[in-house]
Formats: sequence, C-alpha cells, structure tokens
Amino acid sequence: MRTSWRASAKKHNFSAARGRQASRVMVTGTPRHTPRALLVLLLTYGSASLFHHVHNAEFLAEYPNMPTWLSPAQVYAAWFGVTLVGAVGYLLVRRGSQLAGLLVIAGYAALGFDGLGHYGLAPLSAHTVTMNLTIWLEVATALLLWVAVASFLAKQIRQRHW
Repeated sequence: MRTSWRASAKKHNFSAARGRQASRVMVTGTPRHTPRALLVLLLTYGSASLFHHVHNAEFLAEYPNMPTWLSPAQVYAAWFGVTLVGAVGYLLVRRGSQLAGLLVIAGYAALGFDGLGHYGLAPLSAHTVTMNLTIWLEVATALLLWVAVASFLAKQIRQRHW
C-alpha cells in the first residue's frame, strides 16, 4: 500500500507546513526508499532487453553470422541471467545497500551494450530493420539506465548515504 507524503511526514514527525507556504516532504533517508525513476528505467530496459532477446531467439537463424552452436534456449537463458543481475541490484537498493545495489545495476545496464556485438559479426546493413530496432532500443534504454544510476551514485556519494 502506498503512503501519501503527508502520512509519511506525519509518521516520521516531519512538518510539511512552514508558515502559510506548504512544502512536500518525502522521506529519502529510509533504506526502502527507491527513486521511482530507477524502477521505471529498470523495467523499461528489462522490457527492451526481453524484446531483443525474444526476437534474437525466434529469428536466430536469420541473424547474420551468429554462431551455429547457439540455440534459442541459450538466448533466453542469457536474458534470464542478465535480468537476474538487475533484480539483485534492485533488491540490494531496496534493502538499504544503496552503493552495492547501484553498482550492480550499473553493471546490469552495461550488459545492455553487449547487443552492439551483433555489429562485430556483421555490419548494420546486413541486419533487418527489426533486428536493428531491437538492438538499438536495448542499447538506448541501457544507456538511459546507466546515466540515471551514475547520477544516483553521484548523489549518494555527495550525501554519503550508503
């Protein structure tokens, strides 16, 4: 159940009003506080990554110069393994290990750049529009997540809240 900012402020003995001007007070020092943007970006990147891996697995034979030993099941397993890294990072953040969690999530985001490896096997022009779309969507959302995590890390370091 979500708690309103007023209930949260009251619970933690914060006053939301100063004179006639009211300001919103959010509890940010609690271990379970996680910026909503982080969760949104994690889910966005996770979805883009799933989209790319599903397309890669289902059209594996059509991706240029992919290793013949690679199976669709291995592609799905790779997505699961990568996603597990992100989930562990998020749980660490939620449980109060801000620094460790953000570093793990940064690693998770960095794994999203691995899709660019397709272009090491064959040039951009050898891939279909959909292949390129799934690759670049995964990379772009990974970059957004990585930049956000770097920003959260910088804020944590400045405030020394870990």
